[in-house]
Amino acid sequence: MPPLPVISGRQCVAALANAGFILTRQRGSHMILQRADPPTTISVPDHAELDRGTLRAIIRQAGLTVEQFLALR
Repeated sequence: MPPLPVISGRQCVAALANAGFILTRQRGSHMILQRADPPTTISVPDHAELDRGTLRAIIRQAGLTVEQFLALR
């Protein structure tokens, strides 16, 4: 498994948009993304740097592998 990069919350949202997620709303510092098929909702913090554990959890919730996520960037 390749190492996770250090990216911002907005870079993560851009990569997830390539996977079919749509930014539906933002409350405070958390951006909420949704996908219709399969139905999935993910919360991404709008931080300058995401912790690696947080990024790994977001990738897992999206149903992606680390390799797939890196290809979407």
